[in-house]
Amino acid sequence: MTEYRNNILALAQPMLQPLECESVLDFGCGDGFFAKNFAATLWPEKITPLDVYKRPNCLVDPVIYSGDTIPFNDRQFTLTYAIDVLHHCASPEASLLDLIRCTDRYLFIKDHTYSSPLGYAALCILDELGNRRFRIPSLYHYQRRWDWIKLIESHGMRRVALQPAVPVHTGLLGAMTNGLQFIGMWERI
Repeated sequence: MTEYRNNILALAQPMLQPLECESVLDFGCGDGFFAKNFAATLWPEKITPLDVYKRPNCLVDPVIYSGDTIPFNDRQFTLTYAIDVLHHCASPEASLLDLIRCTDRYLFIKDHTYSSPLGYAALCILDELGNRRFRIPSLYHYQRRWDWIKLIESHGMRRVALQPAVPVHTGLLGAMTNGLQFIGMWERI
């Protein structure tokens, strides 16, 4: 898991580094790995971690909320980001719209997409293997055929970057599943 997250970090930092951010929301911060690393390298003391519960041995102190409406004001954060989180939400589309509501300028997403039954099955298996041990429910709500991208761009956000087939896994696993990964950045119009 650490190699996977370090690979995501290495891909995300060059996209995020040029941004001048007064405030940052880490939506679904999990154990705080990304919030802690981004705080150390990009935005010290400017990141607000948010999750539905605090994990044991969490690296940050998250704001806890119900999982419904994000408890922050419209356009409160210069940047909002969600890394491998949206597919765990009861309604990824509603959560995505709520993230956009809280975003003043930038939105950064790392998640999954599929276009075939085989791709969907692979994501379900990977999600179970990667999350069950942390007691994170796998709801299997993955983006299909870039539906979330259309939603984001129809709600006042302009695409800055979209990288499909993100190399987060190595070896055979990477060859089989990196095409199911994506990273994207949007800016409010």
